[in-house]
Amino acid sequence: MSLLLHVSASPRGAASESLQIAATFLETYRETHPGDQVLSWDLWDGSLPAFGPAAAAAKMTVFGAGTPEGEQAIAWAAVTETFARFAAADRLLFSVPMWNHGVPYILKQFIDAVSQPGMVFGIDPATGYTHLLAGQGKRAAVIYKPARCGGHHSARRSAPTSSPPTSTTGWPGPASPASAKSTTTPP
Repeated sequence: MSLLLHVSASPRGAASESLQIAATFLETYRETHPGDQVLSWDLWDGSLPAFGPAAAAAKMTVFGAGTPEGEQAIAWAAVTETFARFAAADRLLFSVPMWNHGVPYILKQFIDAVSQPGMVFGIDPATGYTHLLAGQGKRAAVIYKPARCGGHHSARRSAPTSSPPTSTTGWPGPASPASAKSTTTPP
């Protein structure tokens, strides 16, 4: 049995097109992988730890081969719990809306929280950085909803295209739903 973790970076709930596409993907995934567990993580639910001064200091303490103490230890424990939730998944599905021509800041906060020394990467003064999640067979996919340019606020107008406005990337195989009505089978 595998665990698929759906990480949602959209604050728009039912109005979110990226979440609507993710829901279709997850429905198909559940049908084709009935033995797998599917969990969702709404990054806007308040569960992400702040990655402020205490967490940054803790990270530097860990970089220096020390052990965080006091406020740093509390911040580092929250980061460690966040990483454990992320690392428990065998497969990751990210639904990401376009946000001011980039990604929502909450997704950057998530990346900052889980990208830690001794968790995602190791560092050795002699050999440099190592990828600690390599070889674990994890898979990830991203569903994103590009913004449509246009109107008087746009610095650049886009020409109409025949391609769908939604995309998925990263998931190997035939699971690239072209729209919310996709019937492709996730791996």
